Amino acid sequence: MIRFPITVRRSWLIALTGLIGYSAGLAQPVGRYTTAQAHSHNDYEQNIPFWTAYYARFGSIEADVHAQQGKLYVAHDASAIDSSRTLDNLYIQPILQKIREHKGQIYEGGEPLQLLIDLKTPAAQTLPLLVNALAAHPAVFGPNGPVQVVVSGNVPAPEQLGQYPDWLRFDGRPGVAYTPEQLRHIGLISQSFLAFSRWNGKGLVVKKEAEALRAFVAQGHRLGKRVRLWATPDNINTWKALINLGVDYINTDQIGPLAAFLNTRSTADYVQPAPHPLYQPTYRNNDARSRVRNVILLIGDGMGLAQIYAGLTANRGQLNLSRMLNIGFSKTSAADTYITDSAAGATAMATGQKTNNRAIGVDTLNRPLRAIPALVKPWGMKSGLISMGSVTDATPAAFFAHQPDRAFEREIAADFLANNTDILIGGGLRHFQEQHLLDSLQRRGYRIGTQYSQLAQLKAPFVLLDDKAVVSVEAGRPQVLTGSLQKTLAELSPNPAGFFIMAEGAQIDYGGHANKLGYVVRELLDFDEAIGAAMRFADADGQTLVVVTADHETGGLTLLDGNLQKGYVDGQFSTNDHTGVMVPVFAYGPHSLDFRGVYENTDIFARIMAILNQYKIKPAQK
Repeated sequence: MIRFPITVRRSWLIALTGLIGYSAGLAQPVGRYTTAQAHSHNDYEQNIPFWTAYYARFGSIEADVHAQQGKLYVAHDASAIDSSRTLDNLYIQPILQKIREHKGQIYEGGEPLQLLIDLKTPAAQTLPLLVNALAAHPAVFGPNGPVQVVVSGNVPAPEQLGQYPDWLRFDGRPGVAYTPEQLRHIGLISQSFLAFSRWNGKGLVVKKEAEALRAFVAQGHRLGKRVRLWATPDNINTWKALINLGVDYINTDQIGPLAAFLNTRSTADYVQPAPHPLYQPTYRNNDARSRVRNVILLIGDGMGLAQIYAGLTANRGQLNLSRMLNIGFSKTSAADTYITDSAAGATAMATGQKTNNRAIGVDTLNRPLRAIPALVKPWGMKSGLISMGSVTDATPAAFFAHQPDRAFEREIAADFLANNTDILIGGGLRHFQEQHLLDSLQRRGYRIGTQYSQLAQLKAPFVLLDDKAVVSVEAGRPQVLTGSLQKTLAELSPNPAGFFIMAEGAQIDYGGHANKLGYVVRELLDFDEAIGAAMRFADADGQTLVVVTADHETGGLTLLDGNLQKGYVDGQFSTNDHTGVMVPVFAYGPHSLDFRGVYENTDIFARIMAILNQYKIKPAQK
């Protein structure tokens, strides 16, 4: 056990009394960390000393220094000294080069650099050489220079610090009771992580050890100094834990991975200002296999389990989606590849057949496949398609179009002329305008809207295409998805034969591709509000089945941290593309039990059609 002087122990106790008790459930986002808070430990052991950390824009770089025959050599041990690896060659000259290039700044943006010199030979032997080497460049290492040199390792005794230039700072220790004058020469407070904990970087630091770590950080900050821990585990979980603790410099030997982690911090976490209200379901006919007259299929594009739990965390622990009781899993692979795109994934759900990636409403030989709206039309059912993206994009297109490639958006738009859909809402106006398709649709009895504000006045059948209405929630989109669903329900529910509606939360996927957690969460919560509206309608109607699923997961999202009480969530993406993981299928209403289990995405189509087939009268054969 490490014992500190009484004055230091007292200061630690004061710091502890001002701290919030540590708990994994109370982790909070702290100040935004960047590579300016990254410390390249034993930097000289990198394949390219200085330059690797410099080009990663690290705020602190460490070099071990040995004094030998009047020169300063960089090496961990004396046995590793190489005549070519001097402090001047590896660090001073590269720093001077960059200072010249940036006209007096070490980094182009003006950020400072801390150069931590760890003395491996006695201070009396080493410091005079170091002072002479640095004093030759006062504009760089002097009092107002862009590079702050901090001496660690074999530092002089505290009472000797005043013998050295004021611009040379020293690495302090928490167990030393410095006088105010001595503290003036301290540039950093450091300690071994092992002095507090034997944590291996997995799971959580136990409460008692975390409190000691927080007290160490608080003590350093109260003294007006930055703090650093060495001998820490070196992985993402540890880096995140050090950020939560408020440690100023994140110690690493993995420059590239830490830089990548810190460079995504600005888009990695999110705090939802306030939760949206939830619908309290009645579970009317939820586990019954009674008549189904209507089906609402809600597709959260790119929505996997991590996206759902991120949204649930942001919404303070509850979603409308999480109140559904019947849950299954869909396997999403395409006919020609393990990882599907939206075209093949939506085609599987719309038509019941696997197809190749990029294909829209056709089989693997590019032969047209009939989708649900066309199949239920002979039963007198009406249908509506809604998307928070372009209606010519893959997911909505799979329910009415037949094209070998999703890129053929003009042709996809033209396919709507032969559709069986009563309501179409989303973006993609130009693909219809360029071909004068809206005129053709109007002649066929469709009302046309090009602004979302027209929605309330439109009567089915209608097409509403407004690209300005389907911007992201982050960019200011109001509840267009929920409003569009409610309008479609109001228009189609009087039909005695029932209806089929597909509504897509398209931009959950966009956020995954952009690797922006806040984008994902906002879109998922918007999607969840539409889910609540669907559940409310299903309870009032009693004959409506609601199915909620995704075509695939996007981004390979992993959740690193969160706070269910405060709506805070932190995540890391492994890719900017789709992944092959199964996605959940939630069902609510009569026959929702039929969607339990693990099955192919084509089974979503098969189960919907099998349920409807039990209660629909087929048209007479001619």
